[in-house]
Amino acid sequence: MPDSAPDFPVSRSSQRLLLDQLLARRSVGPLQEPAPEGADLDLILDAGLRAPDHGKLRPWRFVVIRGEARLAFGELLAEASAKRDPANGAALGERYRAWVRRMPMLIAVGATVKSGNIPEIEQLLSAGAAAMNMLNAVHLLGYGGMWVTGANTYDPVVNAALGFEAPSRLIGLLTVGTPATTLPAMTRPNRADHVVEWTG
Repeated sequence: MPDSAPDFPVSRSSQRLLLDQLLARRSVGPLQEPAPEGADLDLILDAGLRAPDHGKLRPWRFVVIRGEARLAFGELLAEASAKRDPANGAALGERYRAWVRRMPMLIAVGATVKSGNIPEIEQLLSAGAAAMNMLNAVHLLGYGGMWVTGANTYDPVVNAALGFEAPSRLIGLLTVGTPATTLPAMTRPNRADHVVEWTG
C-alpha cells in the first residue's frame, strides 16, 4: 500500500470493496427506467471530468439526450442512415427509432480537438477515458449502461447535429438506465494472456 494517503479518507477494506465492484462491471444492454438524474447524473458527469488530460486541454464534451429529445434523436439517426444506405433506409430507420425509444438516456461523448502540441489521438483518448470513468460511475451507482459506436458515431450529419463539427469528434454513445434483468457475471479475461513484464 502506498505510504501517501489518498485525498479522501478511505479504509483498506473500503478500497477492496470498491475494486471488487469495479471488477464486476459489465456492459448492460437491456435497460429500463429510471435513468439517473439530479445528484446521480451530476456524479456521473463529474467522473467524466476526472479523465487523464495531457496539457489540461479539457477536450471532453458530453451531450445528454433524454425525455422527448430521444424521439428527435431517433429521427436524426434514421435520416442519417437513410442517406448512407438508401436501399435499406426504411428498415434501418425503424430499427434506430425503436432502439432509441428503449434507452432511458443516452450520453454522447466526444472531444473538441484543439491544434497545438498535443496530438489529436491523445485528446480522443482522453475523451475515451472520460467515457470509461462515466461507465464506472454508472455501475457504482447501481445503474447499467453500454458504450455504443458504429456508423452513426462517425457520420458527419450526426456529429454536426450534436455540436461535434470538425475538428471536434464524437467517439460514442453511452446508453444509461436501470438494468432490466439480472445478468450473469462475466468471465474475467486470463491476465496472463494480456500482460508481460519487460525486463530490457
